[in-house]
Amino acid sequence: MSLIARRAARVASATRPAAAFAVRSRAYAAKAAKDPETDDDYPKVPNVSRQYLPATGWQDPLTRRNFGDPVHEQDELYSMWGPDIPTIAPHIALRHFTYAVISFVSFGFLVKYALTPEMPAIRRQYPFGGLVTELGGMDANKASVEDESDVD
Repeated sequence: MSLIARRAARVASATRPAAAFAVRSRAYAAKAAKDPETDDDYPKVPNVSRQYLPATGWQDPLTRRNFGDPVHEQDELYSMWGPDIPTIAPHIALRHFTYAVISFVSFGFLVKYALTPEMPAIRRQYPFGGLVTELGGMDANKASVEDESDVD
């Protein structure tokens, strides 16, 4: 095989779209089982929310439906009264949220470690476990609790 033919084959394989190399699982290739209770004469309505449709040109502009239009099986999900469609794509919203979290955490680390000055001196250290026995033990150093019944 000549050098030109090998390079042409390499370029042709490199310029193919990524979808050409995608492999679908056989589990997804199977069609959904047919529901025996459905009517075969009823048209298959696409799974598209009515919120994506243009707002004008309908006999009923509130629901964006014309008289005689078939109703989707899950109309409560795809109607105008269903869940709102995202104005920002979910992966873009997740990316923006990630940027916000990273910047907030970075600002916290900046304040904690870069902007906090070091102590000008070291803490005082006492021998014998902090002079616990010399100061009367741990019970003597506790603050006395005031009782609310003594207040007039």
